Amino acid sequence: MNKLTKVGCSALCGSLAAISAAHAGDLSVTGGAHVTYVSLDDDTTGNPIGMASAVTFKGSGELDNGWTYAMTIAEGDAHAYSATNVDIVMGGLGSLNFNGGNSGNGIAAYDNVMPTAWEEPHGAGLSGGVKTVLGVGSSDNVQYSLPKFLGTEIKVAYAFDQGTSDTADKATKQSNTSTNEGYDATIKINPSLGTEILSGLNLYAGGSVITVADGASSGAEDKYEGVGAITYALGPVEIGYMVSGLYSGAKTGVHTYKNTGFGVAFNVNDDLSVSYGEYDSRKAAGEDSDGMGGPQDRMVEVTSFQVAYTMGGASFRIADVKADNILFSAGDNKGATIVSMGLAF
Repeated sequence: MNKLTKVGCSALCGSLAAISAAHAGDLSVTGGAHVTYVSLDDDTTGNPIGMASAVTFKGSGELDNGWTYAMTIAEGDAHAYSATNVDIVMGGLGSLNFNGGNSGNGIAAYDNVMPTAWEEPHGAGLSGGVKTVLGVGSSDNVQYSLPKFLGTEIKVAYAFDQGTSDTADKATKQSNTSTNEGYDATIKINPSLGTEILSGLNLYAGGSVITVADGASSGAEDKYEGVGAITYALGPVEIGYMVSGLYSGAKTGVHTYKNTGFGVAFNVNDDLSVSYGEYDSRKAAGEDSDGMGGPQDRMVEVTSFQVAYTMGGASFRIADVKADNILFSAGDNKGATIVSMGLAF
């Protein structure tokens, strides 16, 4: 009798193992290496060579009801933890994304969607200290995406405490800042109406509200951010224009910024592309350190010409960047040439 019991248990365990194997998810690993050479115009360059590497782990699976799930863990340079997100796709109910603060959700995803051969003008190696919208993107947040309909994507994101990120499971975390919860909403529309001439047109818009925490400094107000953009691709050419703005909620100092951006990219062929981009960030309202209001003449202007060439898993990029009034300091102008090689594996 005991022998039969053992046989039955073995058979049951074998069946459970088979069921588990049938529903097991997949795990993949991707990565890349990045080498750059930077030459600064009219300034001391020092060591111009820089290197970085990154590894991303992605697991995915499917539930019995057809819903799918995926988890992504990203490591930055030198094996440094970057961020984690968990995505649950619920078919006709839309999808949920739990994000550890990698700026992939909310209006941060639309902070600059201009066409480019490689990077944003201010992201190739000489930022100039421009202001960009961020919303809840840099914090632990949850985002709900409605099912796509008529070329329209609508998403809403929520952060319980804007400013916190990478909170461990079964733990809590406080930002220790004046901010509290945050709300983002974005929309992307591709109004093609079934026509080919409009298939390359995309409209973007988004807004964010970050509330003031209890006990915040006197006079602090809720923080507001907004962004809008339009891009259009026709054949090998894509152009775009964007505007964004933010109000920090502070009663002293400069509290309002307005940004504009422009980009045009041309795909010479499947491997070679070129682009030109601009990004301007202006102090719109507030006071400078000397107490004078309305610093309308303080605007950071960044322009960049870029060329990118892809050869299998290798990418070679060159960017020529100019930045005027860096960190809103009048007359602080610099230029740089960046040569980049990226290897994917």
